[in-house]
Amino acid sequence: MTEGKNPLDRVLVLEMVRVTEAAAIAAANLVGRGDEKAADHAAVEAMRAALNELEIDGTVVIGEGERDEAPMLFIGEKVGCAQGTGPGIDIALDPLEGTTLTAKAMPNALAVLAIAEKGHLLNAPDVYMDKLAVGPGYPAGVIDLSLSPTENVNRVAAAKGVQPNEIIVCVLDRPRHEKLIGELRAIGCGIMLIPDGDVAGVIAVTNPDTTIDIYMGSGGAPEGVLAAAALRCVGGQFQGRLLFRNDDEKARARKWGVTDLDRIYQLEELASGDVIFAATGVTDGSLLDGVKHRKDGTMTTESVVMRASSGTIRWVKGEHRKLG
Repeated sequence: MTEGKNPLDRVLVLEMVRVTEAAAIAAANLVGRGDEKAADHAAVEAMRAALNELEIDGTVVIGEGERDEAPMLFIGEKVGCAQGTGPGIDIALDPLEGTTLTAKAMPNALAVLAIAEKGHLLNAPDVYMDKLAVGPGYPAGVIDLSLSPTENVNRVAAAKGVQPNEIIVCVLDRPRHEKLIGELRAIGCGIMLIPDGDVAGVIAVTNPDTTIDIYMGSGGAPEGVLAAAALRCVGGQFQGRLLFRNDDEKARARKWGVTDLDRIYQLEELASGDVIFAATGVTDGSLLDGVKHRKDGTMTTESVVMRASSGTIRWVKGEHRKLG
């Protein structure tokens, strides 16, 4: 490989879409069946198989776990059929973001993947992360995770030129967010509560059609890195702070090189350099349509793939016919 050449140049953007399509199609066969584990397993195995067809030397740095235990695509797992010879790629993935959404046939389930050059994605442990995000067009530093929710709403409202009660905040509908929701209600904000899928929730702040201004609250740290990768491509601001419930989780973080347990991570500390982000809809949602089964046996998919270095966003509609 020529010195200075971007290793991602050897990984076609559409190949990332093929990987998320494979996972989405596999999971879609279990939409509404009430079995979260089966849907997740199907997506994982399909994504692993698709990744292993690529001529890359890939390492999963954001996955579903930290142990070599099926069906997880675990942190540290090597993927790709060119180990030691292909471009070194770090991979963040969630084969099925929204297992509950899939099992219950609810909106916004996605198959999600992000890749970057080695060392450019935070190797986040599988713990919770406090997240704060806004879309593009705001002055730098408009959000600050060290401030209260009220202060952040006021800052965004001032930058947008509206009153705080005109701001819409997206929050995961969880008991742990009861205090946050109460504070937002007290200042008159609109709150969009989502049952699951906080990658889609964060990305929603970049789409004016959703009317969502801010994403707030805690969710999985791996999903935080994936969301940050998407915002690196489309613009916006994101901050994250790891949350630890016990000493075991702190030890897990130190294992992956996290020494400052209270650090607030900026967007480019989570995902830097050139990044490619891809997602395929499993069920219909605000970002993408889900997999559709036709009477003739074919399936259709809708995906989005973004690249930070070029600033391009491609919407990809696929038609998949059964062979034989």
